[in-house]
Amino acid sequence: MATKYLARENSKVLGIVGAGAQALPQIEAISLVRNIEEIRIFDIDRNASDRLALKLKEKNFDSVKIDDNPRKLAENSDIITTVTPSKEPIIFDDWIIEGTHINAIGADAPGKQELDPNILKRSKIVVDDFEQTVHSGEVNVPISKGLILKNDIYAELGEIVAGKKPGRENDIEITVFDSTGLAILDVITGYYVYKEALRQNYGKRIDLIKT
Repeated sequence: MATKYLARENSKVLGIVGAGAQALPQIEAISLVRNIEEIRIFDIDRNASDRLALKLKEKNFDSVKIDDNPRKLAENSDIITTVTPSKEPIIFDDWIIEGTHINAIGADAPGKQELDPNILKRSKIVVDDFEQTVHSGEVNVPISKGLILKNDIYAELGEIVAGKKPGRENDIEITVFDSTGLAILDVITGYYVYKEALRQNYGKRIDLIKT
């Protein structure tokens, strides 16, 4: 959803930093809203990159490249998605070209960060939930150190989806989506899985409340 509203419409190259379990669904979801022609992968574990590349080939993603350093990936990607548990920046400001959109997914607890704070200083920052993000999202360390202010956060994603604020406004601005993950999304996803299980008459009913 963030990519739909914040990435350039002509984005073609998606860079994934971190080749763990979240990487594949991130790629599949982003590919639904942008015509991705090339996927670039970087992980400190080359074996993880190789496994992800193989899965992508099996799913008919034709152009997949493995980069040996994150700089090469960042400098050649229109969209960058970071999905790592890092506690220090792994993507730096001078690597980011105008018009890039970044999905910062990995920072989900105090002390975690994946981006150079200088990237945030020149970006339109969008979060999933303001209060949760300032305590545990990508912005939590820069805010705690006074490098950016809470007021530097442009909007919650819901405000943009609802039309209360515009998303991307031109092809040169840098946009960052700071995602911490929301329980309501888990509940909604579970509800749809439940409805589909009922439709297919699949699964087993369990009485969790004994009367």
